[in-house]
Amino acid sequence: MGRPIQFSLVYRDMWQSSGKYMPRIDQLKRVAGPIIDMGCFARVETNGGGFEQINLLFGENPNKSVREWTQPFNDAGIQTHMLERGLNGIRMSPVPADVRKLMFQVKKKQGTDIARSFDGLNDARNLKHSIDFAKEGGMVSQAALCITHSPIHTVEYYINLAEELIGMGTQEICIKDMAGIGRPATLGKIIQAIKSSHPDILVQYHGHSGPGFSVASSLEAARAGADIIDVAMEPLSWGTVHADVLTIHAVLKDAGFVVPDVNMKAYMEVRRLTQEFIDDFLGYYINTKNRYMNSLLIAPGLPGGMMGSLMADLENNLESLNKWLKKRIQPEITQDDLLIKLFDEVEYIWPELGYPPLVTPFSQYVKNVALMNVVQGIKGKERWSMIADNIWDMILGRSGKLPGKVGEEIRALAAQQNRTFFTGNPQELYPDSLESFRKEMQEKGWDTGQDDEELLELAMHPEQYRAYMSGEAKKAFEEDLASRKATKSQLPLKEAAPQITAGFQPKTLNVNVNGEQFLVSVSYEEQPNGSVHQTSIQAQGHRQVTSGNGQHKEILAPVEGKFFLTKSNVETPVKIGDMIKKGDVIGYIESMKVYNAVAADQEGKVIEICRSNSEDVEEDDVLIKVE
Repeated sequence: MGRPIQFSLVYRDMWQSSGKYMPRIDQLKRVAGPIIDMGCFARVETNGGGFEQINLLFGENPNKSVREWTQPFNDAGIQTHMLERGLNGIRMSPVPADVRKLMFQVKKKQGTDIARSFDGLNDARNLKHSIDFAKEGGMVSQAALCITHSPIHTVEYYINLAEELIGMGTQEICIKDMAGIGRPATLGKIIQAIKSSHPDILVQYHGHSGPGFSVASSLEAARAGADIIDVAMEPLSWGTVHADVLTIHAVLKDAGFVVPDVNMKAYMEVRRLTQEFIDDFLGYYINTKNRYMNSLLIAPGLPGGMMGSLMADLENNLESLNKWLKKRIQPEITQDDLLIKLFDEVEYIWPELGYPPLVTPFSQYVKNVALMNVVQGIKGKERWSMIADNIWDMILGRSGKLPGKVGEEIRALAAQQNRTFFTGNPQELYPDSLESFRKEMQEKGWDTGQDDEELLELAMHPEQYRAYMSGEAKKAFEEDLASRKATKSQLPLKEAAPQITAGFQPKTLNVNVNGEQFLVSVSYEEQPNGSVHQTSIQAQGHRQVTSGNGQHKEILAPVEGKFFLTKSNVETPVKIGDMIKKGDVIGYIESMKVYNAVAADQEGKVIEICRSNSEDVEEDDVLIKVE
């Protein structure tokens, strides 16, 4: 008789790898029963990662969601597991140790059995607290190896990492193939080595479909000794998500493994309900291209969990970029053009950034730098001209030790900006903070919640929790959803492209944009066949604006996103009357999950602040006026 293999349904990750949002709690409660009735799952991934932050974004209490969503599985004897990001907890930025400790205590009491902990840099130091705190809180500690493919991420590298994590006391190992680019044979060698040395350590394989390796990898993982395989199911399997349970079931059964039967009637009910949730509102946040597998992902190695947000980012940046190109009478580009440019740029910058495994949040950081480089390059600006502060933290070692050496281009840029590298334990940089958040709740009359769960939410997601409590989050979500529904039902006609007489090649143009005059020059480059194409259009001088107060200069938004005057309570915001110099930071734009510092390109006295905190801005919107 063959060896038994169990399955885990990654229901949370199915949604995160597809789009922006998770189902509401009423929807999750409806689908829990049919998932249980399928009869083939030993585990279900219920929460963690972006789950709770997403709840807050559409105005739903995440603690109520976790408790009510995990309860049916607890009652049925199916283990629940969550994903947490080590030093970053369940958010994108580092978390103080006291907040991390409370998280494990709360999640166990809410019904989550297993904590899958990973560090985006594979720095074991960042997982020591996760292992200890999970076990102290009564959870099973499962430490993850973040799989990627590079000259330094070898079989030996991962075996050594597993040994270090097991030595720290983790009870299980997850092979986290977040981009699905782990080569099947290599994964088999890693798992076989772990099981040979530690036969009692449970190994769980998690692989996204992405470039198409995941079915072969699941088979190799099982043959090498893996105990549990993570799977998805229709209508969200494949594409940027995971292989379907039906396929993996058939493959493993054919290979001689003992696998649990699947109740197909229940499968079809889960499938129907999931599609119902998509039709309700979640589909408005899912890019249809995420349903496709794409071998182009082999080279850049971008993970499935990020592709949902990536396509949304591309959509927003493409619209903003094409507005910029259109203003300057340049040809617009397609989403595919931008995607290929992005993949090429990721390949170039990844070694320069020290080969961070492409997993949250570092996959977003690499993607953000690459996308900014591409966009800025199209606009004629230099590479590396926009790097957010938390990306610098990764580069400088404040998030952990990078697997590889930072390239000379980045080192030179760091020296030029007087930035220093950090070699200590990153947790030291983020002191305990729970008491300050407890005080804030007392001052505002907010209840800290059962088992201090509301206190945890505020400490873990301060801005999102405050927006949730004020009702702003729910209002913003409902407005955005209404806008998307209206857009989908009444698609605008595409504007006709301007016609240009053949052979006409102007050297200068007067361009009127929203009532403002720009003088631009146009250059052309001769091609080998004698033809020419437009290569650049650049505004001459700065924009002069006349108002009732006379002439003034404007500082414009460099990217689209939400504008903030500060990003923390310790910063002093710019105010009217301040004198600013070129290079001074006058605010931040939150775009693609990071805060991008906006540096002044004008100097003078601030006479007007045109945007309020958390206000949405588009590229080239006026932020501040100076004279």
